[in-house]
Amino acid sequence: MRLTLGLSDTARTRPLAAGRVAIPGVEADITLMGVQKLFNHQLAQHTFDVAEFPLATYLRSLERPDRPYLAIPVFPSRHFRLSSLFASEKSDVQTPADLAGRRIGISVFDMAAGVWLRGILHDHFGLDRHAPTYVIGGLEGPRSGDEHPQFYPPGFRFEHRTDAGLAELLAAGEIDALMTARAPSTWPDGGVRRLLPDARQAERDYYRSTGIFPAMHVLVVKRALAEQHPELPWALHQAFTQSIDLARSDLADAAALDTLLPWQLDDLMDAERLLGADFWASGLRANSPMLARAIDYCLADGLITTPFTPRTSSGVPATTAC
Repeated sequence: MRLTLGLSDTARTRPLAAGRVAIPGVEADITLMGVQKLFNHQLAQHTFDVAEFPLATYLRSLERPDRPYLAIPVFPSRHFRLSSLFASEKSDVQTPADLAGRRIGISVFDMAAGVWLRGILHDHFGLDRHAPTYVIGGLEGPRSGDEHPQFYPPGFRFEHRTDAGLAELLAAGEIDALMTARAPSTWPDGGVRRLLPDARQAERDYYRSTGIFPAMHVLVVKRALAEQHPELPWALHQAFTQSIDLARSDLADAAALDTLLPWQLDDLMDAERLLGADFWASGLRANSPMLARAIDYCLADGLITTPFTPRTSSGVPATTAC
């Protein structure tokens, strides 16, 4: 069958796009693009048959009557997000707990980066998720509206800013902190600092405490297609897992560095010593604790009301349906 795929442009997806990996039984028409553009297309127009998709938004979609997507437990994007928490040099906040009653910028309230950060700060750093005011706006410039429909749950204080971007507001001290998926342009030399000075160590400590490497995105297929072709979820799982494995192999090949990082191989070895050789694992079994925590955080945020349990679907071991 011929399928359209929308994916972010990363080392984990390029083997598929370049034809180094085939999806069994599928003629794949693959489009790579920036994640925000990709999500806007998919959420507003459902452009692609198979897509990289924001994890929390997928959980929200399961409460729709049509349940449009089925998730495959393959995670194209993961990130320890404590390094994505920034503060203004003009603010006196020194710890996450200091943000109670303060103003935190965030571009999209239900983005996975925000869900994970609110949960981690609540559980591990003493900041009640409801204590700050969340300032909604564009990261690098004003935004007049949401590119795709947003939901702002009760119990939180929200402020919408359309006059300036959050990066500028943070540098000016008009907000105290920023939760973001992308570092602001005003860091590190524009009046913005990381709230946790040694964020890498904090993220390592978080992993040692929980064993969780948070997923930001999940792979989804239109549910009607998965039901019509029950072999498709497993084929997608196989291909994307192979593509991620190739990304790791490319990183380990030090004959010609795959990135600009001079200590690329050493950084890979360091990560594998801490996280294990299969730290970017696919499959439901390896990811059930992480998914359960993401569900708990979405429930606590009021983004969903159903305590979903990740499970297999249609007897295919690698697929996930809640």
